[in-house]
Amino acid sequence: MASLKELKGRINSVKSTQKITKAMKMVAAAKLKRATERAEAGRPYATRLADVVSSLAARITVGPQSPKLIAGTGSDKTHLIIVCTADKGLAGAFNTNIVKAAKAKAETLQAEGKEVFFYVVGRKSKAILNRFFPGKIIGEYVTMEVKNPGYEHAQAVADDIIDRYESGRFDVAHLAYAEFENTLVQRPQIDQLIPVKPAEVETGKGASAAVEYEPDEEAILADLLPKNVAIQIFRAMLENQAGFYGSQMTAMDNATRNAGDMINRLEIRYNRERQAAITTELVEIISGAEAL
Repeated sequence: MASLKELKGRINSVKSTQKITKAMKMVAAAKLKRATERAEAGRPYATRLADVVSSLAARITVGPQSPKLIAGTGSDKTHLIIVCTADKGLAGAFNTNIVKAAKAKAETLQAEGKEVFFYVVGRKSKAILNRFFPGKIIGEYVTMEVKNPGYEHAQAVADDIIDRYESGRFDVAHLAYAEFENTLVQRPQIDQLIPVKPAEVETGKGASAAVEYEPDEEAILADLLPKNVAIQIFRAMLENQAGFYGSQMTAMDNATRNAGDMINRLEIRYNRERQAAITTELVEIISGAEAL
């Protein structure tokens, strides 16, 4: 049975931990508002750009002169999964859920006879992926010192990915991240990034009107495709940042409440032990006095 001194020390220790988790919750809540605003502001632009690129891709006839980012390599044997996670933990299952989605996608591709590699953005996925897919991480982008991801960081990742694609390191690239909805819901997403999937062309009633482009579609795509890769990665970074702070705020709130429950239980136990010790001393004093 723990002594009163040990129980008191444990109570003080849990109270110290509770102060830390409460402070972390407040910090995450303060950062969440700004991160949410950035994610929501970037989402319409990224979605619209992806739609425009996909629509333009459906209007051209793919040939040798077509941009490689839409024409592909002529094969789909080798796949690259870009896994975007946070660099820090203490955010519940946020990072784990993204890695699980990427792992499930990789296992599906491997079952189809494809070769799968990974590109890591954020360090939390690296250890897990190395355990399940040793030697399959071919690149990483460290974001430990990046407090607020900017477009230049996404551009650096996109340039590296495109260079690897054009040098024949892989045939298809997928982007894994968590789409932020609220502090409780961050949905893991796996989107095909390279090559671009052409949109389905509508026909008949309701089909879009004919549009002439100047310059032609292929010239526009040659300029937009690399930018689209960077924008989609930038969106993933913004969504992840908002999702991380939301998940961390929820996790620290739960930890703070759990610490409070533990303190209550320990204090009840401490009071019982203290009362038992006092009762024992009184019985000994009374017994001694009667013996005299």
